[in-house]
Amino acid sequence: MSAPLLKTNLQSLTLIHQGKVRDIYAINDKTMLLVSTDRLSAFDVILPTGIANKGAMLTQMANFWFEKLKHVVPNHLTGIEPDSVVSSAEDKAQLGTGNLSRAVVVKKLKPLPIEAIVRGYLVGSGWKEYKAKGTVCGIQLPAGLQEASKLPVPIFTPSSKAAVGEHDENISLEQCAALIGTEMAEKVAKVAIQLYSEAAEYALTRDIIIADTKFEFGLDSDGVLHVMDEVLTPDSSRFWPAESYKVGSNPPSYDKQYVRDWLESIQWNKAPPAPALPLEVAQRTSEKYCEAFEKLTGKKLL
Repeated sequence: MSAPLLKTNLQSLTLIHQGKVRDIYAINDKTMLLVSTDRLSAFDVILPTGIANKGAMLTQMANFWFEKLKHVVPNHLTGIEPDSVVSSAEDKAQLGTGNLSRAVVVKKLKPLPIEAIVRGYLVGSGWKEYKAKGTVCGIQLPAGLQEASKLPVPIFTPSSKAAVGEHDENISLEQCAALIGTEMAEKVAKVAIQLYSEAAEYALTRDIIIADTKFEFGLDSDGVLHVMDEVLTPDSSRFWPAESYKVGSNPPSYDKQYVRDWLESIQWNKAPPAPALPLEVAQRTSEKYCEAFEKLTGKKLL
């Protein structure tokens, strides 16, 4: 297993943004190079320990979904080979190769200032709100639902994009419309629900339940809506193994819950700096990501 890549260092392009996971480089006024590192964040803090092959898995899984769902909405991929946009003198190992490629060349879009969250099951913060008020993000739900119940229909529950280091906040449909316009809000909701619904239906055939997910959207220079960033990965979604799903309890998931549980067990105060992960926790997390990728795509990552 290769050592985790925590940071890229490409000299022939200008680094314009370093997120929790991705390093983004400018290519020209229309395209960017997006490299998914092996960084992992928990409770909005980046951990000092990377998760081997996580960036490649996220990239390849997102590419799988972009291809599968391209009939629903355009996406940010250009099809340009990442190797072709960096100098021949660069350490191209940072980009990965084959199934372990972690880089894509994407369109430069104008991001919408919301995250489009779609929930298909009652869990997490939604379950807490439902117990208290019978609603999720202000949306009234039928009485008598239990934790992890499948919702009658998937619901769109947008959030605002928070500044770095701050938490995203759930917003109402009215607030969403105020931010991006009523017509665009309705379009985003419809597209997000269709993306989720088609993906969830497919995932069930691979014995995985997608409980909820979040999408990010942007507009091109002609105002055409695109889905961007990443889609339907364990970093942006809650994946449950179908065989362990049981209404009334929160099933184990394929995401970084394993890491969160360990951090909770040591009673970390959730403020920087984060503690280093034990080797076994990092390895187990890498295995869970890889398992999710291989089950969903039917391909081998390694």
